[in-house]
Amino acid sequence: MLAAGERRTGGDRPPPGARMATLYDIKPKFQGLLRPGAARLAAAGVTANQVTVAAMAGSLLLGVGVAVAGVGAAYLLLPLWLGVRMALNAVDGMLAREFGQRSRLGAYLNEIADVASDAALLLPFAVVAPFDPLAVGVVAVLAALTEHAGVMGLTVGASRRYDGPMGKSDRALVLGALGLWIGLDMPLPAWTGWLMWILALLLLLTIVNRVRAGLSEGAGPAD
Repeated sequence: MLAAGERRTGGDRPPPGARMATLYDIKPKFQGLLRPGAARLAAAGVTANQVTVAAMAGSLLLGVGVAVAGVGAAYLLLPLWLGVRMALNAVDGMLAREFGQRSRLGAYLNEIADVASDAALLLPFAVVAPFDPLAVGVVAVLAALTEHAGVMGLTVGASRRYDGPMGKSDRALVLGALGLWIGLDMPLPAWTGWLMWILALLLLLTIVNRVRAGLSEGAGPAD
């Protein structure tokens, strides 16, 4: 969700300018499907902050629960929850923008909840071979830095950046596919041990893209 005064160009569309494509580009259509449900939630008195906290709590509980359960059918819950989480994230944004629920607290909650949720949903992969727990930890840290790089655009006069190639929606797709594969008890090829390091490299590229785009968009005559 967005705090009062936070810049967003073009409503639900990503910020303007040349940038690497990401699954975030389909968000406006996704929101269109969810808008009637968001309206009903608003009418029932549900707030954007409540939705944000619910999404974070669900992610924390599920991530820890699946990690404790270990390899098995529990991993099938990951792709299901990741889809639900994306829907909740879209709904809390709509409640904030379209139903007058923007707040400074909401802006803090939104960013903190994303980082905490990402870390929790990566945790189950740290206990699955051939993934390296260190690589999973590196991905969690870089995912947090990616979101930080995105929101830092606001401090230099740019918009909140959502540049790819490994934004939040893209990470959800990868983790959901892995969860489905593991949950169906299909063996992971040895080469997938490198997958987390590949994700780490893509996250580094995403950070660079967001910083460059933010600097370019926020540059003024004096810069």
